[in-house]
Amino acid sequence: MISREHTLAVTRQAQLLGVSRASVYYTPVPVDDTDLALMRRLDELHLELPFAGSRMLRDLLRTEGVAIGREHVRTLMRRMAITAIYQHPKTTQRHRAHPVFPYLLRGLRVTRPNHVWAADITYLPMARGFVYLVVVMDWASRKVLSWRVSPTLTSDFCVAALEEALARYGSPEMVNTDQGSQFTSVEFLNVLRRRQIAISMDGMGCWRDNVFVERLWRSVKYEEVYLRAYETVSDVRAGLTRYFQFFNQRRPHRGLRSRIPDTVYFTALPELPTPSPRANPLISAA
Repeated sequence: MISREHTLAVTRQAQLLGVSRASVYYTPVPVDDTDLALMRRLDELHLELPFAGSRMLRDLLRTEGVAIGREHVRTLMRRMAITAIYQHPKTTQRHRAHPVFPYLLRGLRVTRPNHVWAADITYLPMARGFVYLVVVMDWASRKVLSWRVSPTLTSDFCVAALEEALARYGSPEMVNTDQGSQFTSVEFLNVLRRRQIAISMDGMGCWRDNVFVERLWRSVKYEEVYLRAYETVSDVRAGLTRYFQFFNQRRPHRGLRSRIPDTVYFTALPELPTPSPRANPLISAA
């Protein structure tokens, strides 16, 4: 939007657009190969030991011969958007101005498709660089309804995934997410509010609140991502397209009594009740 050839000075253009002049001149610095290798290893350790914080991860890396300090580990964890999973205050970094909704799944039996959907984000390593993956999953059938990848942690790719799932499969009764700023953004919440879908959010540090998506991340990474060295984002998209087709259409799940997600989802779908059109007070919270 800012042109160096324009008659207005760059400083004035930045003022009119409401952006800082420094951001105009900033050139992104690529992550070096050493840090990319460390991030890949941290991702593996986090999947294996989700309770490990920066101190433990530092010590684990040191036992493997990696000389690294805790602050460097914390910096890489922030870049990867991962935190140690255990019950303590303020583990999820959310936007202070964004609303937070209660967790509605506690004690709720989810036994039919389109009753509850879950959405979450994870980090994916590449041969050089990394991307973020968001999925929308049906809780009862474990079917991956939609997904998107993005090089940045913005809300737009999360909104796109949600809108695709709604367009293809209709509206669920409830959507559950964590309290990350991507899911508490006005853009994401307004999509749910317009369709009068109840909004549920995980408690702080409660990994069990979204356990099925956490299991999906382990499957995606060990069965697809770690077996390949994606060179480009196009390679990532092609690999995930192939894997999610396998996951939905061929992969048996023990939690589904060895049935396949598509079979469970489409077999039970005709029996779904028509969602009530009445407004839900939980989705109108501001």
